[in-house]
Amino acid sequence: MSVIDVGGSVREGEELNVEAVETWLKTQGIELQGLVEVTQYSGGASNWTYRLKYDNADLILRRPPKGTKAKSAHDMVREYQVQKNLAPFYPVVPEMIALCQDEAVIGCDFYVMKRIKGIIPRAKLPPELQFDEADVHQLCINVLDKLIELHQVPYQGTELEKLGKGEGYCRRQVEGWDTRYEKAHTINVPSFKFVRKWLCENIPADSTSCIIHNDWRFDNVILDPQQPTRVIGVLDWEMATIGDPLMDLGSALAYWVEDTDNMIFKSTRRQPTHLKGMFTRKEVVDYYLEKTGLQTENWTFYEVFGIFRLAVIAQQIYYRYYHKQTNNPAFKDFWIIIHALHIRALKLIGLQKIEANQIAQKYIDKFKEILPK
Repeated sequence: MSVIDVGGSVREGEELNVEAVETWLKTQGIELQGLVEVTQYSGGASNWTYRLKYDNADLILRRPPKGTKAKSAHDMVREYQVQKNLAPFYPVVPEMIALCQDEAVIGCDFYVMKRIKGIIPRAKLPPELQFDEADVHQLCINVLDKLIELHQVPYQGTELEKLGKGEGYCRRQVEGWDTRYEKAHTINVPSFKFVRKWLCENIPADSTSCIIHNDWRFDNVILDPQQPTRVIGVLDWEMATIGDPLMDLGSALAYWVEDTDNMIFKSTRRQPTHLKGMFTRKEVVDYYLEKTGLQTENWTFYEVFGIFRLAVIAQQIYYRYYHKQTNNPAFKDFWIIIHALHIRALKLIGLQKIEANQIAQKYIDKFKEILPK
């Protein structure tokens, strides 16, 4: 089926020492038959991901990018153990095959897992799926239900308990992301002064503690090729921890672009949440709270936090471009997205002033100028 997610050519400078990997895999008791076909998955801002296809095995290798100084930022050991320990309770994680902590093999830690053959729903759903509104609606519910299932995993008394500190998560996150934004700030983006102050003054007590994914998006799930609304895999566990599930939901909603959103968000959309049949952000929250029984007196805090967190992530990437640490043209106009996120956060807090709308329109007009015709 043509819609099944596959890798592409290995990017220049990111070649894999396959011979060294094969030799190591065989020492782990992994039998490999036939010549290997190596491809690489798109992306690369985070960990590098390769597919190793043999006659008798279809494997995925994950490693940190070159030049990574802090292991904590791309901790292969932790990501491997999260999935291995989660598997008995949450069977949609990929099956772990082997973990390598011997840097003599390829110069860094890496792990190998079984590939899950399926469809990854990115910005545009493949037209071959022929989804109608009812199919889109069912996909939306199934993806949310998988997040809810994760939040119900009984982690107490298991190895998963070591994943995070738990209580006090909301405060640690606000303070941590605030510091990161300060360090990554450039002169052409807003200070977020009011938003940051508001977040610090409105930190709630944790609603509860559970396993959270921390990067929940449609393009991190895999769909069944035979029943494409069904989720059969969940990927990218790099940031998983123990924390407040409403923080996980708020962070997920920062990526949730609706059809009524402005042009900046619609043009940078990376998942198909704009389609008819998808929940609005408000409907997502209502559905989640009803199914979990959780309550909150200030949902706005979680949504504003998610927006600010996404702004920090985008700004950290833009900071590297601004200071010529990367020349990737895809990052050139991230500063405009930072402004758009700032305005969205202000509006949620309640500063719906005409000046904010005028500023928003200015950046929308600017963005139109730089979009490819």
